[in-house]
Amino acid sequence: MVNKFYCSISIMLLCFSIQSLAQTKIYRTNNGEISFFSETPIENIDAYSESMSSAINPVNKDVAAVVLITSFKFKNALMQEHFNEKYLESDKYPKATFAGVINEDIDFKKPGSYKITVTGKLTLHGVEQKRTINGLLTIDPNLKLKMKSDFTIKLVDHKIEVPQLVVTKIAETIRISIIAEYELK
Repeated sequence: MVNKFYCSISIMLLCFSIQSLAQTKIYRTNNGEISFFSETPIENIDAYSESMSSAINPVNKDVAAVVLITSFKFKNALMQEHFNEKYLESDKYPKATFAGVINEDIDFKKPGSYKITVTGKLTLHGVEQKRTINGLLTIDPNLKLKMKSDFTIKLVDHKIEVPQLVVTKIAETIRISIIAEYELK
């Protein structure tokens, strides 16, 4: 009898947990903007994508993002071709991903701007690196979110090789900027 009771309680708790998870609404975007900038004395390189998909779970503060490497647009078509074929090898490594957790306690029902850090794993060019990224999370009165972040990555950390012939044209450290607006779905 006692085992049946505990079994029933366990099944009820499991069902409640599944129901709670199913009812959790997630903040999502499919058109986040991500750009990068490489500055050298010889040449500046910049590109952008408006195709970043991302989600934020307000309950456990999980953050996930993905962008297809081929979605980056350049002012110069030759740069775009070299970026995809020689440096990022987008046929072999078609996407960049990030999965992490917001470190600060945020009341997602309270409008305001919050400085945050997100700790997680950034995967680029097939290489995963643990990162803590600073950002600004803004919650508007309609409870929509806007996330902004600026950070840098080192090419060597993701095994992105630059041929010696053009090493002076590409910075070793690249600045990344992200702006994304999320809706609760």
